[in-house]
Amino acid sequence: MQPLPKWADLVLVPLISLTLAAFVTALVILSIGESPWFALTTMVQGALMTASGWGHTLFYTTSFIFTGLAVTVGFHAGLFNIGGEGQAQLGGLGVALACLCIPWPHWTLALFGASLAAAAFGAAWIAIPAWLQAKRGSHIVITTIMFNYIAASLLMFMLVDVLRPMGAQDPSSARFPAELALPRFNQIPGLDLLFPRSVPANVTLFLALAAALVIWLLLWHSRTGYRIRALGKSEGAARYAGIGPVKTTMTALLISGALAGLMSVNNVMGDAGRLLGNSAAGAGFIGIAVALMGRNHPLGVVLAAFLFGFIFQGGSELGFMTAIPIEMRVVIQGLVILFTGALDMMVRMGLERVFARLPRRPSKAKAA
Repeated sequence: MQPLPKWADLVLVPLISLTLAAFVTALVILSIGESPWFALTTMVQGALMTASGWGHTLFYTTSFIFTGLAVTVGFHAGLFNIGGEGQAQLGGLGVALACLCIPWPHWTLALFGASLAAAAFGAAWIAIPAWLQAKRGSHIVITTIMFNYIAASLLMFMLVDVLRPMGAQDPSSARFPAELALPRFNQIPGLDLLFPRSVPANVTLFLALAAALVIWLLLWHSRTGYRIRALGKSEGAARYAGIGPVKTTMTALLISGALAGLMSVNNVMGDAGRLLGNSAAGAGFIGIAVALMGRNHPLGVVLAAFLFGFIFQGGSELGFMTAIPIEMRVVIQGLVILFTGALDMMVRMGLERVFARLPRRPSKAKAA
């Protein structure tokens, strides 16, 4: 059977998968006695039709771009980094240490330093699983899952016994100096007209978009990216071409961990202004779905991250403004993951049968 045209693979397959997920979601909402149309309009109104909704949607989008890119880099090397949650938590620790221990004169320098610290801590946290995968053959999925739990325990220890201010009750760090607060969209000239009130979306979104551009250039326009993609296609062929699998595996996973760590700049420095125990907020796991939905391409990751940002904010609006429980957003996310990931081949095979029955135009060579 002939493969699908590229446009159908990139556009039609995800669109049909989303339609199926929406249809099943509508059935679920009907089963609890609510109106699917009312749920949809509520989500759109709460996520896209107000400045506050847009601010929250773009805030979530920022975090999901970083974790989606982290998974994408690993996928292209044939590796499944499922430890983005732990790497993001340790990245948050790097942000907190950079902001609390270094007297930055301005937020721009602090953003640069905190980003380096977040990337370094995220990369350091995946370094051991990466080495075990590259040198010992330990499966990256198992080791990164285990390191998620270790990261959560380590972070809680740091918050309770090291970073918690004297006399404070909640496990969190001290607040960062006020001059290190990242500008939010309502504080940026030009954007303040669109966002008249305070919103969590901040300048980290531009950092996320820059990261997407850098990863695109890295994967498709650099020797390092060529080695990563060659290893992901066939390790045997990569070895034959002189590409060292150990070095390439380490490189890909360290970049992946650094991207996951960068997510914490948005949550920790851009929003909370301090380090909290739940600073990653599940974004490391959502990044897996974002990468699948985005077909492991940076542009697709940005679009998929916006979709999940819409679902996250719209689902919150459902929980607050209707009788539909807020957990419905988890159901929607799960259905999107199911149809875009696990059942992707079902949609693809159906489309291949349809395209196989369509009349084909004769090629120019045959016509001549």
